[in-house]
Amino acid sequence: MLEPVVQFFSRIFEAIGRGLGRFVALLLWPFVGLSRWYTKRGWMLRGILGALVASLFAFYLHFTWQTQAWTNFNPDYVNAYQLDDEAAKAEAAAAASAKATTQPVVCKRSEIVAVTADLVDFNVNQNAWITSKLAYKSGLFGLAWDTTPFLDNKASFQRGVHQAIKRTAVELYDTLGRARGTSAADPDLERARGSLQYRDDVWYISLGGGWFPRPIATTPSSFRDGLAALRKFNDRLSKCQATFDARADNLTTFMDRIAKDIGSTTAQLKERAESSNYGWFDTRADNLYWQSYGELYAYLGILKAANVDFAATINSRQLTKIWNDMEDQVGSALKIQPFIVSNGSEDGWIMPTHLTTMGFYILRVRANMTEIRDTLQQ
Repeated sequence: MLEPVVQFFSRIFEAIGRGLGRFVALLLWPFVGLSRWYTKRGWMLRGILGALVASLFAFYLHFTWQTQAWTNFNPDYVNAYQLDDEAAKAEAAAAASAKATTQPVVCKRSEIVAVTADLVDFNVNQNAWITSKLAYKSGLFGLAWDTTPFLDNKASFQRGVHQAIKRTAVELYDTLGRARGTSAADPDLERARGSLQYRDDVWYISLGGGWFPRPIATTPSSFRDGLAALRKFNDRLSKCQATFDARADNLTTFMDRIAKDIGSTTAQLKERAESSNYGWFDTRADNLYWQSYGELYAYLGILKAANVDFAATINSRQLTKIWNDMEDQVGSALKIQPFIVSNGSEDGWIMPTHLTTMGFYILRVRANMTEIRDTLQQ
């Protein structure tokens, strides 16, 4: 009775095996043909071709290492700054200053600027900036890495970190680094903003603007120039030679701009989750996930730094609890580090939906920011 059933399934598996065998043979056919051609060449030509193949292999091996080695990546990196202690000291100093009849002049660095500078250093000095690497620009045999499930997560993460850096650099230049928002622009913050707005994919040579390639400043070199400008500004600030205007309306604007920034990220996550819920087989879901993760990674440090720089305002408006809740929400989102990012449907039971989960956390953070902004506006 069971023999026909066994034979039926045996034929199915044999057919599947033959199909897989033909598919693998088809994939390997160009390499087999190239190997046969190679063995028939002279030793000199084989030596040259062998050296080229070995160089190409080493080139991609080095690139693979750069994309997989995440130096000093630590979701709890802000603990090293001891910003909670600094915030408590700043609140105590603000309370004492409010009671004093005369206001002493205290010159100190901005923690927002310090953390932003360190994030730039993390991106381009402690790690290789992946997006402008020649191997990344050339893709996988011409196929863009972002369209594959391989070697692109670090690049997406770095772009997310840099998105927060760019937003902060703009706000430092536009509002935080000016007295009452009307004074002249600080030259170091102007230089930092321009350098950090540079294209993220520039290699040593540009092919645009003529028939011949020309040398050009790379993305990492431009970002390093912005890093130097930020640290120079902070050095001048600690000597009372620059301005950091920690007023309530500036904090309101800062919160509003960050809320809009991460709101745009949420919209991208929502669109991708709804239009392409292929679970583990969505090869672009990981790019968006890790870019969002990188943005929150950077904003965690920047927001904790803002808690120090604006301690007097946060304390006087009784925003300490909601501010701490906001930071906790960001920290909770950073604990989610899936080995494989899945963009499944929300009611799925096999493949999770990491994009929707990340979007949920970002919305909670944004809600806290909106509440802080509204309270400051009252």
